[in-house]
Amino acid sequence: MTLSPEKFLEDATRIESEVGRVIVGQGEVVRNVLVSILAGGHVLLEGVPGLGKTMLIRTLGQALDLKFSRIQFTPDMMPADIIGTEMLSDDNGKREFRFREGPIFANLILADEINRATPKTQSALLEAMQEASVTVAHQTYKLEQPFFVMATQNPLEMEGTYPLPEAQLDRFFFKVNVELPNVSEMVEILDRTTGKESPSASNAVTGAEIVEMRALARTVPIASHVKEYIAKLMLATHPEDVNASPLVKKYVRYGVSPRGGQALVLGAKVTALMAGRYNVAFEDVHAVARAALRHRLLLNFDGLAEGIKADDVINELVAEMKAV
Repeated sequence: MTLSPEKFLEDATRIESEVGRVIVGQGEVVRNVLVSILAGGHVLLEGVPGLGKTMLIRTLGQALDLKFSRIQFTPDMMPADIIGTEMLSDDNGKREFRFREGPIFANLILADEINRATPKTQSALLEAMQEASVTVAHQTYKLEQPFFVMATQNPLEMEGTYPLPEAQLDRFFFKVNVELPNVSEMVEILDRTTGKESPSASNAVTGAEIVEMRALARTVPIASHVKEYIAKLMLATHPEDVNASPLVKKYVRYGVSPRGGQALVLGAKVTALMAGRYNVAFEDVHAVARAALRHRLLLNFDGLAEGIKADDVINELVAEMKAV
């Protein structure tokens, strides 16, 4: 049976509802992560420890009825610790090498503190993200779909870390900032986590249904003038462009790549379906603009020195560029 937009909305709402039984607040974070999953992308979460990043992906694994795997990155971790390795086995006197799968062979991967691993280990994970497969000893192993990576990094503790290069950051569909909860949310967190019973999420959809939802999202039509607006928005993030805003011209060294435009289009399509519409509107693009672009804007020295944030640049750019 072909999935309908109405069923898509019903399933997406059920997922958010189940996640909301465990995760307090963080509505924008949950929405952006879910949009990424349904668009077929990966997410980089940045926030201080203790804000529920691990709990979020574990809860999503329960709500989506998918295999969950957590990888705690450390400086001494090697690529084989992630993708697996060949081991010598003895079967009835016959010795042969057999591949032993690593933790990357799951549907939902939590890459905890990815910036603590060396570039060699980071690239092993990012190759799996890009190709949805791993290669060991000239043998390629496909990863089961749906496959989704949520990587986290701590913005406070940078000593002894290996920041992701710009080219690898670009492979993440969204970068989501996890903020501190407010007072009422903090009280609710304390109630849920210190009581007799701990809440949990129930299965909302299966992996096969997620694959169907991804396929439907790609069929959502987008008008030519909306695509043109996205293209102009992408080019306006480059300081030499005629539509560049004052902040872009002053503080941006290099703008967004075409992957940013792809993330905007796919994210807007999913957002439209989750709003009950089967067409992309300008507000759908604006809803995902910060998450899709903030990690793809490279600020110059002046911008970094003056504490300019990528979100400030994006907000000004969106406000100045009129939807045509």
